[in-house]
Amino acid sequence: MPYDNFETNAIRTRAEQSGFREHSTPIFMTSSFTFEDAEQARALFADEIQGNIYTRFSNPNNTEFIDKLCLMDGAEDGMATASGMSAIFTSIAGLLKTGDHILASRSVFGSTHQLLTMVFPKWGITSTYADIKKPEEWEALIQPNTRLIILETPSNPGLDLIDLEYIGKLAKKHNIILNVDNCFATPYLQQPIKYGADLVTYSATKFIDGQGRTIAGAIVGRKDLIKEIRFFARHSGPSLSPMNAWLLSKSLETLAVRMERHCKSALELANLLETHPSVSWVKYPHHPAHPQFELAKKQMPNGGGGVVCFEVKGGIDAGRAFLNNLKMISHSANLGDSRTIATHPASTTHSKLTDAERAAVDITAGLIRISVGLEHIDDIKADIFQALEAASK
Repeated sequence: MPYDNFETNAIRTRAEQSGFREHSTPIFMTSSFTFEDAEQARALFADEIQGNIYTRFSNPNNTEFIDKLCLMDGAEDGMATASGMSAIFTSIAGLLKTGDHILASRSVFGSTHQLLTMVFPKWGITSTYADIKKPEEWEALIQPNTRLIILETPSNPGLDLIDLEYIGKLAKKHNIILNVDNCFATPYLQQPIKYGADLVTYSATKFIDGQGRTIAGAIVGRKDLIKEIRFFARHSGPSLSPMNAWLLSKSLETLAVRMERHCKSALELANLLETHPSVSWVKYPHHPAHPQFELAKKQMPNGGGGVVCFEVKGGIDAGRAFLNNLKMISHSANLGDSRTIATHPASTTHSKLTDAERAAVDITAGLIRISVGLEHIDDIKADIFQALEAASK
């Protein structure tokens, strides 16, 4: 049964107990499931009744994970996938056909950019980029064959926001599916469906897992759209393993408390970096200097997320020197871990973009993305400040 509060749904939503009456859901490591009789098998394959047939289709662990996520997001239905990018790919490929058009925010993850520019055009699916900072121009970019709007907010790595209420109304006006990548915010900080999103996609690898243990994705949203996407996924096979689904369901139980700590530490770090002599600028959604601070407080009422971006003075050489002088903080292309991570997007996650494409989304040579972890904030600060000092010499 659904409860009134986010944290309780995350903890008390679970798969049906077996005869052993286990308190914690076990891992269902099975490839297939047996049928009571021939009639039940027929009815399951005819979609007349609900049940498990084959783990590529469904599994109790996957169902528990998605049931929790749907309650958190206010979604009608959903499905888990093997990675965040399989969630993005499947949510598009499962719905669109040759001749369809996508309107996308220019600020999307590097691999999403590759799908839109290198993969889907092979199938006659075209796309147009819209400026995240000029939402008033989006309507003019809608074409008669535009079927889908896809965007990230906050964006990766620039932490720009899109007014979801505005875009949601625009999508409804033109009968276009709105797909929001909610990876940075998670459903604890932002629920795009409240603002008109039809689909919400996740790289569950990031803050949803929160501990750097697994690769996974999720798609939640309108039941009719998920039905189409599930048909595509059922026959193309981007399924999540029961082990990873079990891990993610457990991770959701602590999502609220983890995100509160991530947000608190990230805001404190942003405040301190703002006045550091080696830093040109700092960006964090809940920092008053963010140009969309009021929008962030509206759309993300529980906090600004766990990612802080800043520009190291001295360009690419100073940025590399900063990374090379970190002692505790991990130098990795991931984010959303319990461990603090520093990333240089221009040479890693967004390296496949051209210089002009990076400039268009404010990815500068000295831009550093910090995924603030759960270590004590004093230790995070100490490592960043000593690395900045070393880089400035």
